[in-house]
Amino acid sequence: MKALSLIAFTLAALLFFGCSSKKYFEPEQTFSASNASTSNGENITDISRDGATLKSGQYIGKTGISSINLGEGYRFINESDKYVLAANPEGILKVIDKKTKDAVRAVSLKIPVVSATIKNGVIAYVLNNNSFGIYQMADNRKVVESRSETTFAIDTRAASPIFIDNLVVMPMLDGKLIIVDVADSENAKVVYISNEKAFNNIIYLTRKSNTMIAATPKKLLTLGNGGQREYQENISEVAYDNGIIYLFTKEGEVIALDNDLEKVGESKYKFAHYSAGTAFNGRVYALDQGGSLIVMDSALSKQKIYDLGEVDEPAFIAGTKLYKDGDIIELSKLGYE
Repeated sequence: MKALSLIAFTLAALLFFGCSSKKYFEPEQTFSASNASTSNGENITDISRDGATLKSGQYIGKTGISSINLGEGYRFINESDKYVLAANPEGILKVIDKKTKDAVRAVSLKIPVVSATIKNGVIAYVLNNNSFGIYQMADNRKVVESRSETTFAIDTRAASPIFIDNLVVMPMLDGKLIIVDVADSENAKVVYISNEKAFNNIIYLTRKSNTMIAATPKKLLTLGNGGQREYQENISEVAYDNGIIYLFTKEGEVIALDNDLEKVGESKYKFAHYSAGTAFNGRVYALDQGGSLIVMDSALSKQKIYDLGEVDEPAFIAGTKLYKDGDIIELSKLGYE
């Protein structure tokens, strides 16, 4: 019993000292954001790269809070102009018509869905066993489904597939992009970004002009007319505005990179841990877990910090709005001046 008590005491002491030694971002001065904040009373229960699920069963999409209810046990995955994609833990992918608000398909994929995108009735999806597939609504069939390497742990901010003309770019959970031609799925191409053993999934994927931008938690990659470029960093979030890529790092840095991935700006906030970040209209926004919202200019040389209160549940940014703990903060009203 004495031995057990000693072990318990040692574990408790380690836990106490480990927690007490954690450092937090503590700005010297903060400002109120009350003029930009309203309350909607809705709590976020789950976030995806493209939206958030609310406790009520509704969701936050690209244009804000939708009146569509996803159904009990379903989480928001993605949306198009016509459809909403939602999934449950049993691997059912539900397709909801935005006009009627009714489900028009319930596709049994048997494995939980990590991410998916729909375009012109074609759904590209990635499952949590690192399988990817393409499903056509018109004839209710899978065009292709294939599995990549086994993964053991992933970052929850999994990127969604993107369509580029007749191609689908699949952001896999093992640090790869698989490029599939919908009309010729046998000849897929693979782009390797990172080979970390865990937490190596693609967390950001977009196309800007003729350049594709992708990131894992350890590496940023661009692929375009200038070839393939890479930049290594411990990445929490990625944003893009006016030709500049912004990296929010796990060390509290915000880094600005040009199209050649050359550093054109940098700012560091000691002990900051970012919950969300975005950039638009020449401003950069970084939300620390402690509730400090840092607003910077595009060069990251000017800043103003607002106190929003500690982040208690997942925070999500859609357009110019930040959804946090039942509040909606209109970011465009907050400047660095």
